[in-house]
Amino acid sequence: MTPFTADLPPIAGPSIEYSLLAPLFIIAGVATLGVVVEALWPRSSRFAVQATLAIAGVIAALADTVWVFQDLDVVKGGHLARGKIAAEGAVSIDGPGVFTWGILLIFGLMSMLLFAERRLEGGLSAFTGRASDPPGSASEAEAISHRIEHTEVFPLAMFALVGMMLFATSNDLLTMFVALEVLSLPLYLLCGLARRRRLLSQEAALKYFLLGAFSSAFFLYGIALAYGYAGSFRLSDIDIAVTTRTGGSNMLLAAIALMAVGLLFKMGAVPFHTWTPDVYQGAPTPVTAFMAAGTKAAALLAMLRVFFVAFGGSSWDWRPTIITVAVITMFLGAVVSISQTDVKRMLAYSSIAHAGFLLVGLAGAYAGVTGSIRVTSLSSILFYLTVYGVASIGAFAVVTVVRDSGGESTHLSRWAGLGKVSPLLAGAFALFMLSFAGIPLTAGFIGKWAVFSAAWSGGLWPLVVFGVLVSALAAYFYVRVIVLMFFTDPVGHGPTVAVPSVLTTVVIAFAAVATIGLGIIPGPVLDLAQHAGAFVR
Repeated sequence: MTPFTADLPPIAGPSIEYSLLAPLFIIAGVATLGVVVEALWPRSSRFAVQATLAIAGVIAALADTVWVFQDLDVVKGGHLARGKIAAEGAVSIDGPGVFTWGILLIFGLMSMLLFAERRLEGGLSAFTGRASDPPGSASEAEAISHRIEHTEVFPLAMFALVGMMLFATSNDLLTMFVALEVLSLPLYLLCGLARRRRLLSQEAALKYFLLGAFSSAFFLYGIALAYGYAGSFRLSDIDIAVTTRTGGSNMLLAAIALMAVGLLFKMGAVPFHTWTPDVYQGAPTPVTAFMAAGTKAAALLAMLRVFFVAFGGSSWDWRPTIITVAVITMFLGAVVSISQTDVKRMLAYSSIAHAGFLLVGLAGAYAGVTGSIRVTSLSSILFYLTVYGVASIGAFAVVTVVRDSGGESTHLSRWAGLGKVSPLLAGAFALFMLSFAGIPLTAGFIGKWAVFSAAWSGGLWPLVVFGVLVSALAAYFYVRVIVLMFFTDPVGHGPTVAVPSVLTTVVIAFAAVATIGLGIIPGPVLDLAQHAGAFVR
């Protein structure tokens, strides 16, 4: 041993809290195992194996998430806190983050059931057999005749899911950026794999990729400026620098603005919403359902964490912008939805309006000069994400069932008389529409009431009044669809309803029951969200 090496201090290994991070490891392990299965398993039974592996993995991760949530209480600084900082400061395992894991896994489970549906496409899934085959080519016809299926959609979805989970609980900006890319790249691929309307699907994937790459660049540049301002990527260190104003205000404001671009893009908020209708319409509908629920939940939790944990001391700078974006987003989403003739595009603009309602909750969550977030406001946002995600996946599940000879029949004129052809299916879709509109006795009403109450308590009563008026405006196009289904004569032979397997049936039934149950008895989930507490710094 040389004197030089003898003087070196020992290098301590990283401390990884495997028990707390187990849900992440389970989903990441399932995704990796899915890649191995894709390479080694015989093609004849690969689809069933991949689907079973993905569904079982999500259920296992959900069960472990429940265990982690129940064991979060720790003593920190002489006070009881829910959660701790794990993985050498990279991940924040706190109540809101673990609650979000739970709803993301529920959304993932519902989506995987839709991914596994094969009866609606003549025994094949909704995904193309080979992505490299040009639409309408002989090679594509050959893939269909040989019943070739894109079974790698399941590991891709698992990678996207673990990215969403990590994005919602990242405690430093580098980890957050890595999580953003992990959740985004698989979705870019999945959006271009529709079996029907291939050109539209590929166009949607290209648009999503290009615009998503731009938004990621903005987000990364904002991270660089935040590091230049605070000298650290960790959110708590940035908060100390912001509170003490150790750097120039111009660099701070630029960092906040650029990071907001990336986060608002993922939420689908105005003016970064232009990708939403095209991608929602062109992507395979199971992927659209997965994106609509999961990406919005992960992006909003990441946004809350960044704005309140890192930039809370500068809330007077960013809060007016969030209020402005919320107003424009609610209004544009509601107004443009009225003119839509495609069901998937209508639901896309509806999701834009809901992004505005969620931003109302974010803007009203401010508490005092410290820039901290009120627990009641955070719990209302978590509840809203839950009810919106469940109803959104249920609505897109119904879309997969209404079909014609060319596949899904998404033009509104083809939905006329659906209530006479299939009263249960039309009733379920009507229930989801009423929940989106915020009609009493549905979960959507409780969600909007909670978010608006939080904003009112935060002193933003003009924003709440505007939100209520926009909700009344938005109710028009939701009710229009209900009238079309039940009180309009069908065109020609009327809509055709395919008989799904038990998988899609379970998704629609679960979403309908949850929408009614959380509208009548919201207490347990609201209490659970309230018990999640606040972010751990």
